[in-house]
Amino acid sequence: MKNKFKNYKVDVTDLDWKTGQVKGFLGKEFIQLSNGGVKLVLIEPMAIYPVHIHPDKTEFAYVIDGNPEFFIDSQYFIGKSGDFFIFPSNVKHSIKNNTAVESLVLIGSINN
Repeated sequence: MKNKFKNYKVDVTDLDWKTGQVKGFLGKEFIQLSNGGVKLVLIEPMAIYPVHIHPDKTEFAYVIDGNPEFFIDSQYFIGKSGDFFIFPSNVKHSIKNNTAVESLVLIGSINN
């Protein structure tokens, strides 16, 4: 089987922040495959990613820094460094940063 990757280590400092689809969310994509991916997401102060669902994938979030608020299936959670959240497929979810400082979150997805 041929290796799909040129390198085994991703140098995060070599990656540029890319503006996401929603204002206030920037990302550095680590890996994107047909069955899922992982990216580092910077959430600017007071940014809101609206409520949405994914019928075909499960997402997860690992909080690196800050205190983002997660809405998952009618429940609210305030994240802190080291917290891990799961957004199952077909479940409403959103992310907010209701603070005056940036939040940093590792976001991943696995296609069902």
